[in-house]
Amino acid sequence: MSEKVLMCGNDAVGEGAIQAGCRYYFGYPITPQNELTAYMAKRLGELGGVFIQSESELAAINMVFGASAAGARAMTSSSSPGISLKQEGISYIAGAELPCVIVNIMRAGPGLGDITPSQADYFQAVKGGGHGDYKLITIGPASVQELYDWTARAFYMADKYRNPVMILGDGFLGQMMEPLEIRKIKELKLPPKTWALTGSKGRKANKIITLMLKVGELEEHNKKIQKKYKRIEKELVEYETVLTDDAEIILVAYGMCARICKESVLLLRKEGIKAGLIRPITLWPYPSEIIRKISNNVRYVLTVEMSAGQMVEDVKLAVLGRCPVHFYGRMGGGVPTSEEIINKIKGLEAQRHKGTKREE
Repeated sequence: MSEKVLMCGNDAVGEGAIQAGCRYYFGYPITPQNELTAYMAKRLGELGGVFIQSESELAAINMVFGASAAGARAMTSSSSPGISLKQEGISYIAGAELPCVIVNIMRAGPGLGDITPSQADYFQAVKGGGHGDYKLITIGPASVQELYDWTARAFYMADKYRNPVMILGDGFLGQMMEPLEIRKIKELKLPPKTWALTGSKGRKANKIITLMLKVGELEEHNKKIQKKYKRIEKELVEYETVLTDDAEIILVAYGMCARICKESVLLLRKEGIKAGLIRPITLWPYPSEIIRKISNNVRYVLTVEMSAGQMVEDVKLAVLGRCPVHFYGRMGGGVPTSEEIINKIKGLEAQRHKGTKREE
């Protein structure tokens, strides 16, 4: 039986984690995700879990390492500059093949920037912001309900693949309030954590390390991890399409920008412009195949982001010259409006018609 409540996005992330069995949270305050930290302090206190407001972001991510190594479902959260400080620890967690959930409610930068929403941490999340050849499973929710659902699911994915999962939202999603259905999480069967450091009485001691000094040992470990990433790319790709069957123009956007683009598509359709939308939900692994397939049948693709242009590079790699790829973005806390997106498309259409007339 489910319960329907009005909840902000940050709280929804926390409740999704609680419902998934997370009982260990380590964080450090930073706007615009402070509600999540406060929510976890309250809920874990009620449930007898462990909440620690650490002395720094570095401490928080290393506490996650320790809890996860002991087999617990653990998480941390922060916002852009705070996530930057966690990068070394994230690389260690990925190298140790430990499951955990990391939440980034993005704010504008570079530097301290301000507390307005942004999508400028895309590269950091999907390309590996720390050192070494590692990947984070990265999810880009687009609603309060999805923040809840995907956070809960993230713990399962982390355990299944023994890999950190990042929930990549923005200040808008974290702060906005929407109706939320708190659903009971159906726990899927997972293998026991025989690798965890739970005490070795009666069994061989487990080791969780990232320092490998024997000749060839680290290379073999990397090969093993890369093989796992290939498996994830085959098994875990999620996306949404809107009116793409007959579309002549495709918009690609994630998170809050995807919601704005969805409205733009519907308004363009009313004007007789056949637009459609592809919304990546998994940002890594990226839904390249659907973009590649649809790009064969459209005039061009427009990528919309709250950044100077980051995800657009993955769109271009997917399209691979099959059609032009254009970009529209806002930076430093600027949020694209449906009017701006429609005007951008109308401008591209005018250029296209002008070029056609010249050719004639």
